[in-house]
Amino acid sequence: MKAKLLKRIRRHKRIRRKVFGTKIRPRLCVYRGLANIRAQLIDDITEKTLLSVSTYDKDFKKKSACGGNAKAAEALGEILAERAKKKGIIEVVFDRAGFLYHGRVKALAESARKHGLKF
Repeated sequence: MKAKLLKRIRRHKRIRRKVFGTKIRPRLCVYRGLANIRAQLIDDITEKTLLSVSTYDKDFKKKSACGGNAKAAEALGEILAERAKKKGIIEVVFDRAGFLYHGRVKALAESARKHGLKF
């Protein structure tokens, strides 16, 4: 494995020791690929995904054409916040999955906050 990936995995393990989601306050887990972004709301007690959004979704394709840039992450954060509100989820615990809080990860988080999620 490359050193950069190993560092991210170590950061992710360190973060996961501290971050824990419940049904009332689920864990918002973000994955940033080269061309796409995924976000999930996870209940760690029952080990179930409560909500999932991705740049592959049809709702996202209506808002943005490209899936791998900061504008796409902002649109995804907006969709995530809207769907979470419909399910009655207001507060979340943010899990950046070892990715640095910068660029697309930061854009998604700030957009979700702006549209009503608290973390």
